[in-house]
Amino acid sequence: MAAGEEQSREYLRRHRLPELLHRLGALLLFHRPERPREFLIQVLERVKAGRRAEGEYPFLMDEANVEAMFSLLDVLGQGSIRAAQYREALKTLGLSTEDLELKDDVEITLEEFKEGMKKKMLESWSVY
Repeated sequence: MAAGEEQSREYLRRHRLPELLHRLGALLLFHRPERPREFLIQVLERVKAGRRAEGEYPFLMDEANVEAMFSLLDVLGQGSIRAAQYREALKTLGLSTEDLELKDDVEITLEEFKEGMKKKMLESWSVY
């Protein structure tokens, strides 16, 4: 691999640009704004404000979406899901599961699911 190509890959990795572009693309496809450039500028401004603790980070899913996801996982309506299901839900949304310390026999309630999702979404934006 050429030195220039290696430097480019390192630059992308260090600044987490593939992840950022993936998130921005997902937001575009989810919201389908009439003015995509203006929308992207607004999203990036929200990320910037979130870093300064002056606003909230943009989220792909609102509370209703998170609740719907939980209900799809809780097919028997027991009010909880397994830790493995929770991990898969996080992975599906492109969120990190690296620091999760959940034993496989742990049951996750809807409130724990919503709180965990919100925390992971915040963490995912805070690195930019």
